[in-house]
Amino acid sequence: MSQPGKIRCGIGGWTFEPWRGVFYPPGLSQKKELEFASRQLTAIEINGTYYSSFKPDSWAKWRDATPEGFKFAVKASRFCVNRKKLSDGAQSVGFFLNQGMTELGDRLGPILWQFMATKKFDYDDFASFFDLLPDTLGGLPLRHVIEVRNGTFADPKFIGLCRERNVTICVSENENYPLIADITGDLVYLRLISASDEIETGYGPADLDLWAARFKAYAAGDIPGDFTPVDRTGPADRPRDVFAFVIHEGKVRAPAAAMEFIKRVDPSFVAGGA
Repeated sequence: MSQPGKIRCGIGGWTFEPWRGVFYPPGLSQKKELEFASRQLTAIEINGTYYSSFKPDSWAKWRDATPEGFKFAVKASRFCVNRKKLSDGAQSVGFFLNQGMTELGDRLGPILWQFMATKKFDYDDFASFFDLLPDTLGGLPLRHVIEVRNGTFADPKFIGLCRERNVTICVSENENYPLIADITGDLVYLRLISASDEIETGYGPADLDLWAARFKAYAAGDIPGDFTPVDRTGPADRPRDVFAFVIHEGKVRAPAAAMEFIKRVDPSFVAGGA
């Protein structure tokens, strides 16, 4: 029997003032926050890259602040995705990918291409966009994830296109967006928004257990039993690595929720201080 994939759980970003004294210990230097966060969690989604570019030495500093085995997911620049015709963004895609990201080395995880809710599915438009996404960068393998927010993407043609191109469809837990549960790439990527800052651990025990079971199902190569895939004709699957990020509106309890998930899915993980 195949071993399940690795499950990593984390948050969006690491600089957030309300985490100081709640997640971060009182008095911890802001310069030490990434070092601390990366030893309590197993992944972080970098959101600042959606708005700005960074110099190579910034990427290198992020790499050096984190332990072996830790992964960053990187959100792609808005200039790549907020376009009427996606193939017109070739220059922006190239600029985003070549800003210094390879300095992350083995800390580089998936790249998230996030689309606004107004963007609708057009087969040729997205096939042309996927043509712009390389498989490698500076000798590093690239794994691409697409997050869509319009109901037109709940289409077997979209699922088939993503499978053909090995692009993962993000499982977005949001009542305003379609939840597309299908496995299409060589990993599974989830973004959870329903944690509550009124609960110390973000979710109550039953919901923590429910989501952890879903992560484990995906890691084994199965779609969770309470999720309905768009394309029921998909091939038999294999284990996948899973990335799960807690990203809710207030997000004060996001680190606590992610740490609770890690306890449930990766009992071998030992958190360490800065």
